[in-house]
Amino acid sequence: MSQFDHLDLDGHLLQLLLAVFEEGSITRAAQRLDVTQSAVSHLLDKLRAIVGDPLFVKSGRGIVPTAQAHLLAARARVLLDGLRDFSTAAHFDPATISTTVTIAANDMQRDLLLPAMLRYVQAQAPGIALRIIASDVPNPELLREDHCQFIISPRPPEGSDILQKRLFEDSYCVFYDPAQRGAPQTLEDYLAAEHITVLYEPRRRLDVDEALAERGVKRRFVVQVPGFAGVGAFLGGSPFVATLPTLLRAHLLRGFAAAPVPVECPPLPMYLVWHLRHQEDPLHRWLRQQLEIVVAPALAAAAKSIRPQAGIPSEVVRR
Repeated sequence: MSQFDHLDLDGHLLQLLLAVFEEGSITRAAQRLDVTQSAVSHLLDKLRAIVGDPLFVKSGRGIVPTAQAHLLAARARVLLDGLRDFSTAAHFDPATISTTVTIAANDMQRDLLLPAMLRYVQAQAPGIALRIIASDVPNPELLREDHCQFIISPRPPEGSDILQKRLFEDSYCVFYDPAQRGAPQTLEDYLAAEHITVLYEPRRRLDVDEALAERGVKRRFVVQVPGFAGVGAFLGGSPFVATLPTLLRAHLLRGFAAAPVPVECPPLPMYLVWHLRHQEDPLHRWLRQQLEIVVAPALAAAAKSIRPQAGIPSEVVRR
């Protein structure tokens, strides 16, 4: 009979389980936890004895989780969230918090909001760090499996356990290199141009591209890149055009000319998204409030950095 029981479980063992499960490697789990490989192996043996399952087995040169490990990892996330809530609920003081918050965001919302958020948050909670991962077209498992605590996206994933709040709304414009061409003045000019766009994996188009295609607006795309950050290198020095969010003029596409799109386009809303289990968590609730606070100043700074030109109004966003 095992000498261990459920009372031998603690947060460190749960954290260890998730590290090995998510990293798929004892070595990488040890690096993540900043401990030795032997310490990970020793604690993993203890956890195996408690739950009565091998948890991870060899497969080729690596290891894979057992079916039981998959179930326990999901429960471990919930238990660790509960432990965090328990430790902060009695007296939440941002100044005493030391943690890394993971946010999934693509390059536009990353550059627009998150530097300002980090500066504002660290002024009150210097122990908080941010880890930014690409959201691409986000799915609910990013939040359910705790790969991140927040998503910022115009396409919030759906689910009864997924919550969201609208942050702002942007519009679209046509970007081009004024040294190589003029703005497309008519729909005929626009359709005759060669276009650059963003195509997220797995082959998910921008909302504006889908909307225009549904209306029968056919354009020739000569370049498709996986994110907004890749557009500028192809746009500069070329006669190409790109129909993208206007706020990109403040950061990634600063220096390019912009003009109105000669066809009606849908608006681009932006949402903050999180999982239901974090709804009442004091730290999570506080971080949501901080991000909402920095939205208006960040948008104002972006609008100020955009010089009015070619029919594009300087005020391009709406709350």
